[in-house]
Amino acid sequence: MQTGIIAGINEKGFGFIKIEGQDDLFFHAKELVNVSIEDLKPGDTLEFEIAPSQKDPSRMNAVNVSKV
Repeated sequence: MQTGIIAGINEKGFGFIKIEGQDDLFFHAKELVNVSIEDLKPGDTLEFEIAPSQKDPSRMNAVNVSKV
């Protein structure tokens, strides 16, 4: 598992995680575990795994995302 900080959240149900030294990582609300997107805000710390996007396997997304 990796950790990162929420860089931003979109009202459409997705957001981006800032990881030091890397591009921001996309996450979708359906990947949240034991938390809803309404309970998150920029600056919160998240724990997650990284996996290829189902839409574009050349891009990576955060999965199994939980609030620390």
